Amino acid sequence: MTRSHLQVKDCLCPRIAKVDELQKYHDIVTKDDIKPNVFAVFDEEGRFLDIVEARQAALFPGRVFSDLIVRKAVKPISSDTPLDKVQARFAAEKCEFLTVIDNGQFIGVISNLSLVTALIAQERALQHERTALIEKLEVELNYRKLATLVFENTSEGIMITDAKAHIIHVNHGFTKTTGYELEDVLDKTPAILQSGYQKAGFYQLMWKTLIETGSWEGELWNRRKNADIYPEWLHINAIYNSDNEVVNYVGVFSDMGPNKKLQQDLHQLAYFDPLTNLPNRRLLYDRLQQAITSNERDHHYGGLLFIDLDNFKILNDTKGHNIGDLLLYEVSQRLLLCVRKGDTVARLGGDEFVVILQGLSSEITKAATQAEVVANKILTLLNKAYYLESLEYHGGASIGINLFSAGKSPIEDLLKQADIAMYQAKNKGRNNVCFFNPIMQEQLNTRADMERDIRTALKNEEFQLYYQVQVDSTHQPLGAEALIRWIHPKRGIVSPLQFIPLAEETNLILFLGQWVLETACAQLKAWEQNRLTQNLTLSINVSAKQFNQADFVGQVQVAIQKYAINPGLLKLELTESMLVNNVNIIIIKMRALQAIGIHFELDDFGTGYSSLQYLKQLPLGMSTN
Repeated sequence: MTRSHLQVKDCLCPRIAKVDELQKYHDIVTKDDIKPNVFAVFDEEGRFLDIVEARQAALFPGRVFSDLIVRKAVKPISSDTPLDKVQARFAAEKCEFLTVIDNGQFIGVISNLSLVTALIAQERALQHERTALIEKLEVELNYRKLATLVFENTSEGIMITDAKAHIIHVNHGFTKTTGYELEDVLDKTPAILQSGYQKAGFYQLMWKTLIETGSWEGELWNRRKNADIYPEWLHINAIYNSDNEVVNYVGVFSDMGPNKKLQQDLHQLAYFDPLTNLPNRRLLYDRLQQAITSNERDHHYGGLLFIDLDNFKILNDTKGHNIGDLLLYEVSQRLLLCVRKGDTVARLGGDEFVVILQGLSSEITKAATQAEVVANKILTLLNKAYYLESLEYHGGASIGINLFSAGKSPIEDLLKQADIAMYQAKNKGRNNVCFFNPIMQEQLNTRADMERDIRTALKNEEFQLYYQVQVDSTHQPLGAEALIRWIHPKRGIVSPLQFIPLAEETNLILFLGQWVLETACAQLKAWEQNRLTQNLTLSINVSAKQFNQADFVGQVQVAIQKYAINPGLLKLELTESMLVNNVNIIIIKMRALQAIGIHFELDDFGTGYSSLQYLKQLPLGMSTN
């Protein structure tokens, strides 16, 4: 009934005036914001004097209605009397006001109107409480439904235990991941999932952290019902009651198996060759850096073997890439048989493999011998027959060796030097082993400088044509042969024997040959202006690469038209070596050029094979030197 009393008191409080406020009585009752129905009036000693209504006080400001005490006096009621009893008292006494007394002490006055107001307020308050409670229950119910929905449908596994770690509930995600239904694990501990991968100390530390902090998370390996081992990421939280006692543990975990597999696949693609499963270039660089660091620590040499299969392209082109892939895989397996456990066999791409030999001797001579022994072992094994589907194949390899220690050479340089040595082995006749040496590097540096200078010379017009006169038997000039010369700004005159072969290898001969063709045509045009030289012919050398261009005939026609020369005065000098391959195509081009008036000369005739046989196939009207 305390609630009723409080509500009554709340209704009464605005209607009570203290003795010390009597002088302000008039001001109080006339305020707009205070409109009491009744007032209780006390004397200075706290004795009850009177009850007045607001309208009476407003009509008679300052008056004390002592004469009304008897007429208006009513029997007091206790402050803890229920509202319904108070209402009954009103009805029984047929009075408008009741005095509220508590243990003989006056509390206030209650009117019939204020009682009704209090009852209504109480009912409204109770109704509000009921509504708020219902809304709260509905929210909690929705949260419970949502929590249940999440619990049952999340892909993560959820396991709930009691305070003693006995399983009391699991969700569908738990069953899907582990294979265990609720009835399989009910009242059991999570130890049923242990795989044995983690030692006892792991779980001791886990429980220590869980007890001290209330949570733990980390990776561990568990066992499914079918005995498969899988990795999972587990998060455990302790649930406490109002007394801060653990009542439950909730474990939420996700199967890391798919992610682990994806990570492994990405790692495999990033660091391993998909065909041979050997380390690729990226991993090779990492292993080579480790080998260099190891050599620096142990003061030993390491060996870098650069291996290139001989004639692999021919096999690939004639038998197909499938057969080529079979050979590459077989080679990778044979290479692994030739090295020690700590060594590395990698595939760079194509038919190129690299072997890193670690921990060779600290003496360079002995280290070289050790590397050569491995290289020869590789050659022996790679020379044995391969059985590729129905094909029996015999092949070899060329191997370049580069020894390295704790020097400062970049990894790229070490590989390049081994590559250089490998090409030197090929130049020796294939199926050979060759060591890199500084002289070889110097030659390559010179070659690189020469190539760069040729490109510069073409831009700066450093090449010139010199003309060697050709005479008849009476020593009368018939024409001339154009000879190219390079006037280098620093080296002076550079022999064609130095730059022509390099121009051939780098395809710069195509640009050089075009320059010779146009310069010769311009010279013929200049001779045409002089009566003494207007009938002279001019021969130019044409390289095999230049002649074999698909549009070479068109290039010659354009040059002739550009300078408006007599094509009969231009001679193209070919070498017999050009006729060895694709002789039929060459003869077709020669006839097309001959049709527009071009003449030919054959240089170095008789130095090749079957010279007479080729000569019979050449178009008529040609001369030989």
